[in-house]
Amino acid sequence: MSQSPSSVWNNCLAFIKDNIQPQAYKTWFEPIVPVKLSEDVLSIQVPSKFFYEWLEEHYVKILRISLTKELGPKARLVYIIKMENTFGNKMPFTESIPSSSSSNIKPQSIESPFNSFASELKNPFVIPGIRNLEIESQLNPNYTFENFLEGDSNRLARSAGIAVSNKPGGTSFNPLLIYGGVGLGKTHLAHAIGVDVKEKYPDKTILYISAEKFTQQYVESVKKNTRNDFIHFYQLIDVLIVDDVQFLSGKSGTQDVFFHIFNHLHQNGKQVIITSDKPPIDMQDIEQRLLSRFKWGLSAELQNPSYETRVSILKNKLFRDGVEINDEVIEFVAKNINTNVRELEGAIVSLIAQSSFNKVDISIELAKDVINKFVKNNKKEVSIEYIQKVVSDYFQMDIQTLQSKTRKRHIVQARQIAMYFAKKYTKASLASIGSQIGRRDHATVLHACKTVDNLSFTDKQFRTYVEDLNQKLSN
Repeated sequence: MSQSPSSVWNNCLAFIKDNIQPQAYKTWFEPIVPVKLSEDVLSIQVPSKFFYEWLEEHYVKILRISLTKELGPKARLVYIIKMENTFGNKMPFTESIPSSSSSNIKPQSIESPFNSFASELKNPFVIPGIRNLEIESQLNPNYTFENFLEGDSNRLARSAGIAVSNKPGGTSFNPLLIYGGVGLGKTHLAHAIGVDVKEKYPDKTILYISAEKFTQQYVESVKKNTRNDFIHFYQLIDVLIVDDVQFLSGKSGTQDVFFHIFNHLHQNGKQVIITSDKPPIDMQDIEQRLLSRFKWGLSAELQNPSYETRVSILKNKLFRDGVEINDEVIEFVAKNINTNVRELEGAIVSLIAQSSFNKVDISIELAKDVINKFVKNNKKEVSIEYIQKVVSDYFQMDIQTLQSKTRKRHIVQARQIAMYFAKKYTKASLASIGSQIGRRDHATVLHACKTVDNLSFTDKQFRTYVEDLNQKLSN
């Protein structure tokens, strides 16, 4: 027998009534009217937008629990708000807003074995207390496993993340390294693990931090002579999430301190999660002892999403934003934006904005116009790794040969051309370019650039090489 919206909602109300004050129930739940039940989605009508905001802020957890009891773990709630139309004599219209189903993450209090740290180290995550520290997790509650849609491109990473969140520090996935290109969901997945751990283990201390912020804090601690306090603070964490760990490249002092923190956490059964734009084997200027520890656990790659996954991502985003677009437009966007999730969502946001601002319906024609501009303005970023690959392929050698110490003329020239284009197409310093292309110094790179410029004028064959490669890299 199929359930009706009223029966499901009445069962939810019975549970809610037992768990909140009578006056609160009368004020905030009695005016609600169940409207529609579609599979696992219950739509309820509320009197106003303020009403919806109050429920989301104060009662989202109990709503989620009661709905899950009735409809299962995939249950979702949508608010229907009847909005007055003040323009002319038009009828009122309705607005559908899905529930976020997430509450704010509260700071975690922990006892500190030292007294001076809280006052000495200016840390955005620490609020000084008398005998304990309050650590703000820095997690985004909107980044969850529910809205991180699974596909062939991310199945391993997502499954590993769920395993870690179920038993942090107790699996072989420690550390868990999530790597992949820009906009594929590394940060989202890292936050989702933290949010899920916090929900399942409220007493665990979780901290999300970017490698850049970690570096800044370390530099500050060195200036103030509080390095030991800095280390002690991070050793208190149960689940440490470090985003964009490749930022530690070339920073030997920061790498050294992170090494000690990592060792302590790992040896004490604490969970470490790190994200990077490349696998450990391709990380440049990271100490070997640190790289070997990154390889202790699981390295899971996030790849470009398939067409089916892209369609699912778009539909999920539109649902969360309370926007309806026909399938033809969704499929068109998914076919034409195939790089990463960030650009995919950006394209759909641009499409909605164009429709809203210009007061036109979302059609295939509008989608074509937006996508053409969007794709044109999003040229592929050229990295030093990519330049080395293009140059080595062109001269029919592998990257190891290109980076080797050999003085054979054709290999030296290929290496110099790679350095030349790295300076031309990237913002990297000469030292960084030299370090990544065969571990040379900045003077070698400078000499290489001058040599390529000179040979391009004097050697016709060499000039052809440079022009061909320039064409390949600029497309």
